[in-house]
Amino acid sequence: MARIRYLGHSSFEIRILNKEGVEKRILIDPFITGNPASPVKLDELTGVDLVVVTHGHGDHLGDAISILKKNPNAKVVGIFELANYVAEQIGDSSRAIGGNMGGPMLVDGLKIALTPAMHSSPYGAPTGVVIISEREGVSIYHAGDTGIFATMQLIGEIYKPTVALLPIGGHFTMDPVEAAKAVELIKPKYAIPMHYGTFPVLYGTPEEFKRLVEEKGLPTKVVILKPGEEFEVKG
Repeated sequence: MARIRYLGHSSFEIRILNKEGVEKRILIDPFITGNPASPVKLDELTGVDLVVVTHGHGDHLGDAISILKKNPNAKVVGIFELANYVAEQIGDSSRAIGGNMGGPMLVDGLKIALTPAMHSSPYGAPTGVVIISEREGVSIYHAGDTGIFATMQLIGEIYKPTVALLPIGGHFTMDPVEAAKAVELIKPKYAIPMHYGTFPVLYGTPEEFKRLVEEKGLPTKVVILKPGEEFEVKG
């Protein structure tokens, strides 16, 4: 069963089975050092298989380079330019899986699709990411940093996310109003809010997001995780 652990801000640890039934440990946007909400220390992040980075801002690229250096078998996955930048920093281009927005990449027995995001990035285009386990029948969509956009409906139709990890903080990303509309477009089974409360400028709250989703009468269940808490995904 796929498991999602919230590491604060937009950082998540995902454990999911690939097509051979082997569990893969994936970190997304591992902002640990300098993240006041992080429940873990860098030294705890061992046995990592993949590090997925949605864009190059410091609170998302975060500690990816340090983690990859500490986990010599791990690979970085992201937009082509960002993956290449990270590969230069770790001195090993063979560990960079750089792609672009389009059909999924086949990575370690999983399908990983990069999706559009309405944001900015110093290395290539900002993205979201969909991680798909055909073995478990589970699809996890991490929207990255983004404002709302109509193509979210297509992401929902094509990838049918079991879980959508959505930013709700406002100022730099969607706020609860936009994120609730995103749920309406994507139609995931579960929605987990992220990118809120880390810094004072991020004013959106998960409680408001949950209320707005429920007021729309949507079947999606909002799951609010505190940093360190884990959610087991049922496909």
